[in-house]
Amino acid sequence: MHPISTISRREFAIGAGLATAAALISPRRLMGAARAAGGDEGVVSLMKRQAAAAKISTQPLRGNISVLFGAGGNIAVLHGPDGKILVDAGISTARRQVAPALAAISADPIRFLINSHWHFDHTDGNEWLHAEGALIIAQENTRRRLANSTRVEGWQFTFPPSPAGALPIIDFKQTLKLHLNHTTLLLEAFRPAHTDSDILVEFVEPDVIHVGDIWWNGHYPFIDYSTGGSIDGTIQAVESALARVKDSTIIIPGHGPVGDRAQLSEFHTMLTTVRSRIATLKQQGSSLAACVAEKPTLEFDHKFGHFLMAPADFVGMVYAGV
Repeated sequence: MHPISTISRREFAIGAGLATAAALISPRRLMGAARAAGGDEGVVSLMKRQAAAAKISTQPLRGNISVLFGAGGNIAVLHGPDGKILVDAGISTARRQVAPALAAISADPIRFLINSHWHFDHTDGNEWLHAEGALIIAQENTRRRLANSTRVEGWQFTFPPSPAGALPIIDFKQTLKLHLNHTTLLLEAFRPAHTDSDILVEFVEPDVIHVGDIWWNGHYPFIDYSTGGSIDGTIQAVESALARVKDSTIIIPGHGPVGDRAQLSEFHTMLTTVRSRIATLKQQGSSLAACVAEKPTLEFDHKFGHFLMAPADFVGMVYAGV
């Protein structure tokens, strides 16, 4: 067992709040929820509204590292004499809850913010955190996506260019090493996976790693084909992460509870199994509807298919990419 507290699936679903759930649910289901609430609210605005009411929970990990759940993507925090270093910024509408949660960790000022990729549920808080003193760091494609209008077909939304204060000031192509708070941070870009901007952030000495949205712990993942993502790239990124972590490593996913190598390996098995089955069906001429009817995810649905992205939605996503 790792020396970290555990969060049950029910506690995560409640504590992480509706904002995290919204980031996982397909546009069709989100639109249905919005209509049921009496309006024609879009996916992104719905996610922002739900983030504003989300409960933030904090989980201490190892050393001076904690993780915040509930503001969108999971936010890692390393605190110490060099100030707070954050991985991901969450959704801006959760600022009212995130700010006191950060203050409760320590009195250290916010000094650095690393974006795991460009998606707004991980970067929408960039501007206010920069105003608080954060120097923003990201892979170069994150800066490019944020600096320009970018369409996410899966959310049926075109994001306008971000304001200057939300843009990374330091970007890198493949790797970057930082030494802060007596800790070595290794930033390394994946090949296009969930998007074309995904990175991992490894806190070397405490043996903690944030892998962003290449891993959705306990959930079928969303893959953004419109900005370079693919099922095959996601599988390759998970394999890359598995190759560098140990059984003792604490792994922070983009969404879902903190986990370990065994859980990431289980996620990899699910991805490769489902991808293989759907690819075979498609090669045999099966339509998407016929493929869904075959239930190629059935044995995994009890683990990954509850509450969030429905099995049929994930089948459709994989089908489009094989």
